[in-house]
Amino acid sequence: MSQLDHANDDPGQPRLLVVDEESAGARLDVYLASQFPQHSRARLRRAITDGGVSVEGRGAKPSERLKQGQTVTVTLPPDPRPGPAPEPIPLDLLYEDEHLIAVNKPPGMVVHPAKGHWEGTLASALAHHFQQLSSVGGPTRPGIVHRLDRDTSGVLVVAKTDEAHHALAEQFQERTTEKHYTVIVLGVPDRDRDWINEPIGPHPYQRERMAIRRDHPDARDARTFYEVRERFNRFSLLDVQILTGRTHQIRVHLTHAGYPVLCDRLYGGRAEIDAAELRAGSRRGDAGTTLEGELLTWRLTRQALHAERLKLRHPVTGDELQFTAPLPADMAIALKLLRS
Repeated sequence: MSQLDHANDDPGQPRLLVVDEESAGARLDVYLASQFPQHSRARLRRAITDGGVSVEGRGAKPSERLKQGQTVTVTLPPDPRPGPAPEPIPLDLLYEDEHLIAVNKPPGMVVHPAKGHWEGTLASALAHHFQQLSSVGGPTRPGIVHRLDRDTSGVLVVAKTDEAHHALAEQFQERTTEKHYTVIVLGVPDRDRDWINEPIGPHPYQRERMAIRRDHPDARDARTFYEVRERFNRFSLLDVQILTGRTHQIRVHLTHAGYPVLCDRLYGGRAEIDAAELRAGSRRGDAGTTLEGELLTWRLTRQALHAERLKLRHPVTGDELQFTAPLPADMAIALKLLRS
């Protein structure tokens, strides 16, 4: 430990370590944990994967075995922000007991604080309404077991205790939960139902997007099942079930299949649609009667993707639970126009 002055532990300040005989053969992440006991292993692993750690001047992996005499340069990431500030944001509760909460997340709400979104999050609302939330996700994600994209609405489950959090997270990891989404898409599938089995990985040149990457080392298997509920002239209503939980999975898979989610600005090529165009894409295939009132200026301005149902086991009792979130107003109006 004499190699390192822990008093000078400022984030962003590089520090040089030399592997001694006792540490030879240790994994890099384990070695750093012994050298920086005041920091969590998660933070140290993030420093490695983000490129803040080098061995002999080159990038390294957490699992790399070290040799005596090697130099390790460490630049720690900034300290994590404190937990979200409680904000009196209304919540639509679907279920609550002493172990967990199920909420109906509105569209446009970010789940937890992140760069550019430190206020108005679901985490801030939860911190205001509940005295106890699990700490497993860290200070910025109290109670958060899984997430939905900002513009996706619907069921999201939150853990009050660490015990419940671990049990719920295990169900998501083991794929024993059942997740159904209601989705309006562009296009009309010729099949009534189908599977999409394509691996998803980072987009080759757009950092905010994911893509089908069959041969990429960071790609992960992804399975989606869809069933057509209704067909319209140029649009369709689907029930989508995901068997894996990859980032943007439904949006990437449906775009790949040729049926992008309506108003998906990232994958669908357009960000909004108005009432007149939806009426023109209805079963009638024309605009029908004249639009009146608020419909004259109404527009759908977010992806038409709603997490309608979530089925899982209670983390303590083992009882089967099913939560259902009603369709939000914007998607309900869109369907009303399509059905006109």
